[in-house]
Amino acid sequence: MQTVFSIGVDAFAYGMVLFVISIGLSVTMGLMRVVNLAHGAFAMIGGYIASYAARDLGLAYAVAVMLAIAGTILIAIPVERLLYRRIYGQSELTQVLMTIGITFCIIGIANYVFGPTLKTIPAPDALRQPISLGFRTVSAHRLFVIACGTAVALGLWYFIERTAFGVKMRAAVDNAAMAAALGVRTEVVYAVSFAVAVGLAAFGGVVGAELLPIEPYYALRYMVTFLVVVSVGGAGSIPGALAACLLLGAIDTTGRYLMPEFGEFFFYLAVIAIVWLFPRGLAGRAE
Repeated sequence: MQTVFSIGVDAFAYGMVLFVISIGLSVTMGLMRVVNLAHGAFAMIGGYIASYAARDLGLAYAVAVMLAIAGTILIAIPVERLLYRRIYGQSELTQVLMTIGITFCIIGIANYVFGPTLKTIPAPDALRQPISLGFRTVSAHRLFVIACGTAVALGLWYFIERTAFGVKMRAAVDNAAMAAALGVRTEVVYAVSFAVAVGLAAFGGVVGAELLPIEPYYALRYMVTFLVVVSVGGAGSIPGALAACLLLGAIDTTGRYLMPEFGEFFFYLAVIAIVWLFPRGLAGRAE
């Protein structure tokens, strides 16, 4: 039972890390129709900034997280304005080529500035201590990650479904030309949506660094993983992305606990099965 409980907690935490990072990619793919393969690179930038702030500058963990989010968004704004706007509405191949190029450029710059070494983000004592549940102790960091994922899911759902900006975003997705004719500034909607997606990637890269370590080729190592969970969940769907991340996280974690020699075999076997059963994803929208 202790093994089952450990698998459950680790799987839940891992799934939430995948969700926090990947939901931004789901937004750009499902709502903005952009295949952004550089999404993981922005998560890596957030991790690098947080590591430098917390480890080298000695700043508090919360401050490092906020600096990582703000710094990543500031870096992403000119990138979106100068590069991404050129590929809005273009073919998927054009978007893939552009974003892969951006990924390699970010990797090269990050390695040059911060060095090609694994980066750690010192957590506060409160997150390093185990928490007793009476019958079992649980890592405080795992519970923190789960809480962050839950907050992101609820907050993003409210932002998209219950705010005026969310209405404009969904209108721009359904018919950008009509939305623009009605006075919606679609370029502003896209820029803000991109900033939210990048900020979430940075946040996930920081809080999930213990489970997905920040290293020089982070963006490439997890590029397929982030893309897969979005495709399985259904691009643009928050419930679908959450379900996919928790399901695939549980399968991957269980496989690594019980049969580590198989690596990611069970993860991708589950992906094949789900895509075969649900070609548009668990909650994909019809074209």
